Amino acid sequence: MSGDHQTLALVLFSLFVALTLAITAWAGRRRRGTTEEFYAGGRLFSPMENGFAIAGDYMSAASFLGISGLIALYGYDGVLYAVGFLVAWLVVLFLVAELVRNCGRFTLADVLAARMRERPVRIAAGTSSLTVSALYLVAQMVGAGTLVSLLLGGESRAAQTWTVVGVGALMVVYVSLGGMRATTWIQIVKSVLLMGGTITLTVLVLLRFSGDFGQLLTTAAARSGQGPDFLAPGLRYGGDWTARLDFISLGLALVLGTAGLPHILSRFYTVPTARAARRSTVWAIGLIGGFYLMTIVLGFGAAALLGSDTVRSSHASGNTAVPLLALDLGGGAGSTGGTVLFAVVAAVAFATILAVVAGITLASSASVAHDLHASLRREGARRFGEVAVARLAAAGVGVLAIGLSLLARDLNVAFLVGLAFAVAASANLPVLLYTLFWRSFTTRGAVWSVYGGLVPAVVLVLLSPVVSGSPASLLPGLDFQLFPLENPGLVSVPLGFAFGWLGTVTSREEPDEDRHAETEVRSLTGAGAV
Repeated sequence: MSGDHQTLALVLFSLFVALTLAITAWAGRRRRGTTEEFYAGGRLFSPMENGFAIAGDYMSAASFLGISGLIALYGYDGVLYAVGFLVAWLVVLFLVAELVRNCGRFTLADVLAARMRERPVRIAAGTSSLTVSALYLVAQMVGAGTLVSLLLGGESRAAQTWTVVGVGALMVVYVSLGGMRATTWIQIVKSVLLMGGTITLTVLVLLRFSGDFGQLLTTAAARSGQGPDFLAPGLRYGGDWTARLDFISLGLALVLGTAGLPHILSRFYTVPTARAARRSTVWAIGLIGGFYLMTIVLGFGAAALLGSDTVRSSHASGNTAVPLLALDLGGGAGSTGGTVLFAVVAAVAFATILAVVAGITLASSASVAHDLHASLRREGARRFGEVAVARLAAAGVGVLAIGLSLLARDLNVAFLVGLAFAVAASANLPVLLYTLFWRSFTTRGAVWSVYGGLVPAVVLVLLSPVVSGSPASLLPGLDFQLFPLENPGLVSVPLGFAFGWLGTVTSREEPDEDRHAETEVRSLTGAGAV
């Protein structure tokens, strides 16, 4: 990219980073140092504020960069990602939001511990939440590396590396100094910027085709190199039985995974009541729905105006489709309009990544400090404050995410998020639904449900084409692929439910009817909720 692109985009990057650091400093001065303030922002956010923050947490680099890129490369099959991400919110709205807010305090494990023996379920849920968060963080940081690499002239591995390291350092600062209050306001600002940028690009794409969406699709199909097949199912997930099963597996993970994402569940604790949690979800669905409709226009717009081959030549997985589209819409390379629009879009995408990684890191540090550390600490060992442990955990999670991101830098970010959703749907959602709705559920069933979904999901990913066996794998020089599907959800999600049932029916533990009744009343009415 030209020096003008680099300079302007870097200035906008710097302005957003300065704004977010100012928000963090402001929040840091206002916090009281309590766990409720650090994890939940004092539960003082309104439904609208929390709805914008949820949308900001959810509309990630996978959405803005990855989904549009997949649509530009694979047409109809890429749209399936957007549909899956959006439909998932119906599960959240009707089955999870209010009940989780009433039953827990800060994390998923709080909901389980309301009915079960505390130590084993906290260890299991904390481990699962940390795994999901790490996978999700990798996707965001890979997106950041891709953006800055494009900005600095293509496949600059050094730029990718330093960007990933910088994003990791910033997310630790946000969480350690500002906690949930700073993270929430960063996500609200990011949500407004992202919606503004996406609306602008969508309008410009439609103006190019005089508002005729049919013409847009026809042109996209013609320039994709695939013809009418570009607008029909099967380009990516068609053909043999493996590809079709992979599509079913992906859809299952996307629709069920959102309700098990730790950083989404933690957002319901930042409002004062369950009613506010439900209204937050409605706000979020409106924002997220509009956003995903626009990503469809952007994806087909990139295929129509740039051509799928151009998108693929810039980045094999399509992660740079939207920035390149912005460059073309502004007047092309070398034009003032193109420079400005490209820089704005790149800065908005970078803001998206920073906001999302802050939310995920906070959820990760809460799992470590509130669940794992409190449960694994030996009797008589020196006690550290929970907030202090959470801050140290944020640094550890940052180092882990940086290492994994550098390994996975060439994969599509939407695909990486799909893996995180698969683990969340396999390990977190079954145990959550069983705890809320099954009277006979036991502690053994809860622990078996978590590990029975988590372990198969992770193992199947390691034995899948994602890791080895093909030129596009993480380890292309090795081949220990045994599982044919790229997404494990089709196998691991049913296993999570099956192991929860098996652990319960084989348990000698008698279900605690009183605790279940108390949890049921609390979840439905809010009586006794924190």
